[in-house]
Amino acid sequence: MSTTYQEKFGYPAERTQGKVRAYMAEWIQDFIRRSPFCVMATSNAAGDCDASPKGGTPGFVKVLSDKQLLIPDVAGNKLFHGYGNIEANPKVGLIFFIPGVGNTVRINGRVKVIDRAELKGVRLEVSQPDDNAKVLQGLLVDVKESYSHCPRALKFSDLWNVEQIAQNTAKPPVGVKEPGI
Repeated sequence: MSTTYQEKFGYPAERTQGKVRAYMAEWIQDFIRRSPFCVMATSNAAGDCDASPKGGTPGFVKVLSDKQLLIPDVAGNKLFHGYGNIEANPKVGLIFFIPGVGNTVRINGRVKVIDRAELKGVRLEVSQPDDNAKVLQGLLVDVKESYSHCPRALKFSDLWNVEQIAQNTAKPPVGVKEPGI
């Protein structure tokens, strides 16, 4: 916690401070098992950041224990920004979402890349797979912090507004592909 910002804007309530744990409570594990989507944040040794979406059917992220997660790496754009970052700095931040649910779950920890041969039975768990969809490797996350995050940002953004989602689906507000790609 930054004391400068705390002094300037105030300290969190005791209840809020108490929700950050060094393990995943059972309900956090259950949230992750039901989540089809998360964003993984990494940074390299120089502090340059990357945020990468990860998705699959609910339960695609495996809860191995109250201190460990396994994220299958499904073939994607082959940029591997996050993996380059992990080589230099094994710290990771994850935020899990469940469509229509306001709360999120946040995980901070250390990550290690696991070779496909070590995954033992982890299979592709995605909706609408294409011809390139396959599990390449895995990410083993040792949890250092877990906590829920309040729904304010999702409420402020109206992210789960089904009317807006239908409108955006019918007529996308922006182009879906970069020119020349």
